[in-house]
Amino acid sequence: MKASDVRAMTVDQLDDEVLKLKKEQFNLRFQRATGQLENTSRVRQVRRDIARMKTVARQKRTGEEPKVKTAATPAATRAKPKRTAKARPPVKSRSKPSLKSRAKAKRK
Repeated sequence: MKASDVRAMTVDQLDDEVLKLKKEQFNLRFQRATGQLENTSRVRQVRRDIARMKTVARQKRTGEEPKVKTAATPAATRAKPKRTAKARPPVKSRSKPSLKSRAKAKRK
């Protein structure tokens, strides 16, 4: 759900919608636990929708203005010079010995 749609709702409507989404989230958790969940991205969408609605409801209750991103000024959009990477020596990887080699080392 878009933030503009959420802002058009009243606080009571937001509370009802949050309740519905919490029930859906509960059902999605059970589906995931039992292996029946097909649309795994829905879990993330529901979680973010709940957060969005709670934020807007809090803003409406306190009378706080929503923080809107403004367009960048032309001076701020100028291209910055690229940084050149310094040459680094290659890093030697230190892998852990395998279980077999550890067992052999213990026997000796």
